[in-house]
Amino acid sequence: MKKILGIILLLIPATLFSQQMNIVSFNIRYNTPNDGENAWPNRIEMVSGLLRFHEADIFGLQEALHGQIIDLQNELPEYEWFGVGRDDGEKGGEFSPIFFKKSKFILIDHGTYWLSETPEKPSKGWDAALNRIITWGHFQSKVTGKQFLVFNTHFDHIGVEARKNSAILIRKKIEDMTRGKNLPVVLTGDFNLTPEQEPIVLLKKYMKDSYEVTQEPPYGPVGTFQQFKIESKLDHRIDYVFVHGGISVLKYAALTDFKNHRFPSDHLPVFVKVQLK
Repeated sequence: MKKILGIILLLIPATLFSQQMNIVSFNIRYNTPNDGENAWPNRIEMVSGLLRFHEADIFGLQEALHGQIIDLQNELPEYEWFGVGRDDGEKGGEFSPIFFKKSKFILIDHGTYWLSETPEKPSKGWDAALNRIITWGHFQSKVTGKQFLVFNTHFDHIGVEARKNSAILIRKKIEDMTRGKNLPVVLTGDFNLTPEQEPIVLLKKYMKDSYEVTQEPPYGPVGTFQQFKIESKLDHRIDYVFVHGGISVLKYAALTDFKNHRFPSDHLPVFVKVQLK
């Protein structure tokens, strides 16, 4: 009987016990006519095409205005999204939305909080130049039934204390939401920080940097911010995918896709293939 059971278990697809997912973090650059040939209307198809070609299952965006989100929703109807504008908690200002494939995941719960001393309402924290937010979603896989959390954020570009305290606040929120639960966690974002800076070091005491723990060697350049310049050295890594708990990183890439000598954004998207244990 044990031998027969063992054979049956070997025949059952591995996906019933674990699931691989393609996660993307992508600062898509906000919509401003000042970007000339790189303005958003000239990049919509490049951004949506990249996400579809690389078969993103879940992706977190940064610098997305409401109109840009609607554009991508129209281009990518196989996804749903959630998030709010950081200025008013509705449609005002930049979003940090999370998109997910409707065919693969059930959204159990979601929310947004501000990276500030008053995280439950629109606010600017510490010495930040702007309001900053983090969006979170609690998902269940339609394939395996496993549940997990995804967070997506965009740290301030100026405030030293704001970035440090934002890292501390995120850790506390994740600890609160996972306490007593076996929930793997993915954190995507543009952190406006390189790996050796204090807030990233603080996050890495609790989470794993996918670039550092990928089972296959990282693919593509180290840097993720190229300012729409083909000649950029790409030596500053400021965009990340972190993981925590029962989740392995199989592959990591900073994607350098471009067309007609133009990039889809001034940041490279970070692509990570993960496996829920």
